[in-house]
Amino acid sequence: MIDYSNFLNENIVNVKPSGIRKFFSIAEEMDDVISLGVGEPDFLTPWHIRRSAIDYLDKGATRYTANAGMIELREEICRYYSRKFHIDYNAGSEVLVTVGGSEGIDMAIRTLIAAGDEVLVPEPSFVCYKPIVQTCSGIPCALVTKAENNFKLDAETLENAITDKTKLLVLPYPNNPTGAVMRKNELEEIAKVIIKHNLFVISDEIYSELTYGNEGHCSIASVDGMQERTIVINGFSKTYSMTGWRLGYALGPAPVISQMTKLHQFAIMSAPTNSQYAAVEALRNGDADIAKMRDDYDMRRRFAVNAFREIGLECFEPEGAFYLFPCIKSTGLSSDEFCERLIMEKHVAVIPGTAFGDCGEGYIRVSYCYSIDNIRTAINKIGEFINELKE
Repeated sequence: MIDYSNFLNENIVNVKPSGIRKFFSIAEEMDDVISLGVGEPDFLTPWHIRRSAIDYLDKGATRYTANAGMIELREEICRYYSRKFHIDYNAGSEVLVTVGGSEGIDMAIRTLIAAGDEVLVPEPSFVCYKPIVQTCSGIPCALVTKAENNFKLDAETLENAITDKTKLLVLPYPNNPTGAVMRKNELEEIAKVIIKHNLFVISDEIYSELTYGNEGHCSIASVDGMQERTIVINGFSKTYSMTGWRLGYALGPAPVISQMTKLHQFAIMSAPTNSQYAAVEALRNGDADIAKMRDDYDMRRRFAVNAFREIGLECFEPEGAFYLFPCIKSTGLSSDEFCERLIMEKHVAVIPGTAFGDCGEGYIRVSYCYSIDNIRTAINKIGEFINELKE
């Protein structure tokens, strides 16, 4: 009988499974669950993007591309960041096309982090950052953000967390799960601390186009002195509703991107060819699609915030992404208890806030990338559940 523990890497064994998957599994076993748990757009990939991919398939464009991605796509990515966010990159040396934004995050952390390096991660935040740091034998350090501060990272919190082992800050804004957004003046204050302590930054900007209000997304790479010490991660999944196409990219200084590309070369070879052709079309002709989807999400956002407040739950109004983070402390249940009972008793699936860090206790994550009818029905059922708790 083989003792597999003798063969397994302790770093990965010690990583906790994603707190999101548990509720996906329960929902899959029930026939009539209304799920507000998945962060996946309900829009189809726009037809002109799908058509472009079909045309290239018909032409037989099915071979490997360059490891870093098609130069045509890398050039379009650079044009996009220049016209949208006023940052200029070199397509030949400062862009890596990845298999989704998630691979870009993985490549960046594995390239930058060695054993014992500390990585600062604002929380609540997306589930992948800390496990990847742990598999590199790095030390993830949570920076707790709070509702009273709009779930934003401030310069004082950052300054107080830095030690002589701190190497990297993950900056996950617009934020999943809270919907918080960092504005330019706030990023400038953060940048002063980063430069003072000679830190590097991974800026996860996958929700950059889903920023609401009159003030658009600002990348920390556009702040003076920050482009040279920032790896920007972005992609096509959320912006163009292209989740299954698995395509993202990293932008950053050539010495770092070259090492990420080397790792990508051995691990992946190249991103999916047909997805890259589709992405070129998306970047060239997809601005109207972005605006249409963003307007629709904005409408759902305002509806859902009001609906949660009407059933008696405090709800921070998100400024980006497509999630709400309602507070359920008034129910007396933990986040896990709330979500488990809700799915079993009312067949509504949401995600416990603790899936995104210990400081998420007392909150749930709700995605509003669903139809208004589904959102309305689900929130009404949550309201019924809360009222029944009081009886």
